[in-house]
Amino acid sequence: MDMKAEGSRNSALPVDGGSITRPLTESANCAACQKPIRERYLLKALDQFWHEDCLKCACCDCRLGEVGSTLFTKANLILCKRDYLRLFGTTGLCSACNKTIPAFEMVMRARGNVYHLECFACQQCNHR
Repeated sequence: MDMKAEGSRNSALPVDGGSITRPLTESANCAACQKPIRERYLLKALDQFWHEDCLKCACCDCRLGEVGSTLFTKANLILCKRDYLRLFGTTGLCSACNKTIPAFEMVMRARGNVYHLECFACQQCNHR
């Protein structure tokens, strides 16, 4: 299975598994344990190779090496779908305009409310 490098550079998209056969003359070490990978297939994520048992979510430590697994990368982290959405999903709805606030966007918080920066203003004078 090959976690395609070009997809892993786009942190907003999941990286789906495919497979790649390692030529017998090529030697690769696992990014996690640093031991040689002797299996027939290589797992690749963040431009590094991994043993099937070593490719894990940085948050919950669940295995991501199984065929058909989807992983997400952001900020040089390898994450399962659940943790990616928990960490980088939407922040919620803006209390002023009621529109979704993406997780990557800076927000203003006041009295349990969340606002887009451009929506946060004094209710009496509208000063930002």
